Amino acid sequence: MGKVIYSVASSLDGYNSDAQGDFSWAVPDEAVVAALTADLAPVSTYLYGRRMYETMAVWETDPTAPTWSPQSAHFADTWKRADKVVFSSSLDRTWTERTRLEREFTAEAVERARSAAPGDLTVEGPTLAGTALLLGVVDVVELLLCPVTVGGGTPVFPDGLSLDLRLVRQRRFDNGMVQLTYDVDRPRHTG
Repeated sequence: MGKVIYSVASSLDGYNSDAQGDFSWAVPDEAVVAALTADLAPVSTYLYGRRMYETMAVWETDPTAPTWSPQSAHFADTWKRADKVVFSSSLDRTWTERTRLEREFTAEAVERARSAAPGDLTVEGPTLAGTALLLGVVDVVELLLCPVTVGGGTPVFPDGLSLDLRLVRQRRFDNGMVQLTYDVDRPRHTG
């Protein structure tokens, strides 16, 4: 059975986007995109909330996305080959292939997706991932630390969560980004 991986870009002060919702400071260069795409090789399913799905659907719906760079083309192919499960109570439909809609994000829904997946799963976006972390269904946390502080915004981790993590990999990139991969030993709820 595959692992559930929370993969997220983070400012050094712990935010995925700033107070205005901007995350342009987290755009990776070609070397980082190549490394992240290689990391996705064992991933067969992406778990998204509505906003993250709307952001990521560009890899299938915008014909120019694969032309942005050679690594963008490779990432677009990788993204299109994977299954997507979108958890949303407000979305009427999905508009990409290999995508299904679920209304409620629960531990049981994650386990159903995990049972059906031939590989690993990612849970993306700090809101959905925060719920997954609180539910105790995340096996791996993968942070892409960006060399910037933003002073506030959407936190990478939810309030009230403590995790015991074990560092299993660290990778530095020439652009100053650092990727840290942790196994989740166990969640501890603090409030």
